[in-house]
Amino acid sequence: MKNVQQAIEQILPQLQTYLHESRGGALGAVALPPLRELAERLSVRQWIEQGGMDEPQLRDFLQAFLPASTKLHAPGFLAHQTCASSTGGTIGALVDGLINNPMNIYEMGPATAAIEYVLINWMLEHCGWQPAPWPRDRRPDDHSGAGVLTHGGSLGNLTALLAARTHEAPDAWENGVPDDLVVLATPQSHYSVARSCGLLGLGRRQIEALAVDERGVIRPEALPQQIARLREQGRRIMAVVANACSTAAGLFDPLRPIGEICREQGVWLHVDAAHGGAFLLHPELRQRLDGLELADSMIWDAHKMMQTPPLCTAVLLRQARYLDQAFEQEASYLFHEKRQPGFDFMHRTVECTRAGQALKLFFTLAEKGPRALAEDLAYTVDLAHQAWAWFEQQADFHCPVEPEANILCFEHVGSDPIAVRDALIEEGAFHLSTTIYQGKRWLRLVVMHRNTTLETIRQLAARIRALGSP
Repeated sequence: MKNVQQAIEQILPQLQTYLHESRGGALGAVALPPLRELAERLSVRQWIEQGGMDEPQLRDFLQAFLPASTKLHAPGFLAHQTCASSTGGTIGALVDGLINNPMNIYEMGPATAAIEYVLINWMLEHCGWQPAPWPRDRRPDDHSGAGVLTHGGSLGNLTALLAARTHEAPDAWENGVPDDLVVLATPQSHYSVARSCGLLGLGRRQIEALAVDERGVIRPEALPQQIARLREQGRRIMAVVANACSTAAGLFDPLRPIGEICREQGVWLHVDAAHGGAFLLHPELRQRLDGLELADSMIWDAHKMMQTPPLCTAVLLRQARYLDQAFEQEASYLFHEKRQPGFDFMHRTVECTRAGQALKLFFTLAEKGPRALAEDLAYTVDLAHQAWAWFEQQADFHCPVEPEANILCFEHVGSDPIAVRDALIEEGAFHLSTTIYQGKRWLRLVVMHRNTTLETIRQLAARIRALGSP
């Protein structure tokens, strides 16, 4: 390929056709051929070893590649919490790939770092926290918030819990992890919370289950007694982890009473708002995160409900010093006295090199604006509720809980959810997931965009009924 312009001009019509057909459902939602068959169809090994792909060959390659991708823009894509990227976000990904600025230190990506610094402050304000002053205006006694963008919610939770460990055991980096630390979470917490505890040197026994109600939501009234019991046992509570919302069923823990108790008891509250952080943009939906300002840390995925290409997760802290102290390492070629006109994010992340995630989110916001994103989000939440109401009117369908987000668990009575999902994927028009909720496996749908309608849900139900017929 001779240059970027020629390559883009060659493939742009293909990409536009793919996007149009995906949105209309003409390509279905998913196709899963055997891995070996797909790799051979794409001549992957040949291209790796021989190279030489020119513009016509690139066009031919995409002719085979695009139909084999999962169509996130399709009406029947209902499986996972991954957005259909906006035009602005797509441009941000293209620009990031072209300039290739690994911007963890200011000198390697000043323009992207400037965008990230402002974005983080904008998100801190939505959390109800004090934004950070400009780097040259910072003072040692400053009580402002802080944040950084990371590659996904799992890294985000790890980073936030590392800051929580710094708060409770500031010498852990030097002396190792004390064996009296404990993290409180619910069975509905994302698996990355338990994984993060393992990576931080806490064993499985150091994760205590929070008391929950019949829906799996935290019972705040039980929290003081649990904290007192653990302290009587000589254990130190590193963090309480609340969900906003849970991955399986999309339910929100009551943050205000939890936050008030944690503040009173001097306990770190971390909120996993990877999915629900975008609710802060909507004047009514943000009430589901009421009390977030009382928390100490939170994560917020832009690649879920903000139409931003992955991965783009914000780790946000109410007090900057715990994030700034979380990573105590030296790298002489990076950390040294130097003239610093900007800000290095290096000391806030696990990664030494980061892509310019800020560009993807910035161009999405610059194109659509927060209000339009909030309206699109509200559409998905409302449609999930409409789907729940419709399923509950059907004698052969049942939902275990009323949805609070755009996630809905349901069953076709008498059908095996895994068998139903497998059959739907084989057909390709609908892509669902399954999940365990209340000790039982359910079908699970996630409404991600306006291409999905209530008629889409009715068509899905018809296919499930047909699959369950003898």
